[in-house]
Amino acid sequence: MKSSPHSSILKTLPSNPGVYQYFDKDGKIIYIGKAKNLKKRVLSYFNKNASLPGKVRVLVAKIADIRWIAVESESDALLLENNMIKEYQPRYNIMLKDDKTYPWICIKNEPFPRVFRPAT
Repeated sequence: MKSSPHSSILKTLPSNPGVYQYFDKDGKIIYIGKAKNLKKRVLSYFNKNASLPGKVRVLVAKIADIRWIAVESESDALLLENNMIKEYQPRYNIMLKDDKTYPWICIKNEPFPRVFRPAT
């Protein structure tokens, strides 16, 4: 990994599941993401910078600070990420948005739960 201005922060990342937040130079949250492994996920933004899509490279160039919240499970990370994005509405979560939706489980009085996609 080539040296980056974030090297000292990146070295302290845990391998736990969690949510990471990228801040700009003014201290404003510009992106919130979730990870099964915080260290691997956050490092992926900085290790292969040349292979990242243009919008993501612009985001990475604007990162002045990185913070994270480690949680117990990937499910906890998903819920926390969702709540934080709704609360803070970071600019790049909207700009980098794709058409993915999360499946949900509907448990009824049936032998097995079924997985559904939300109606679009």
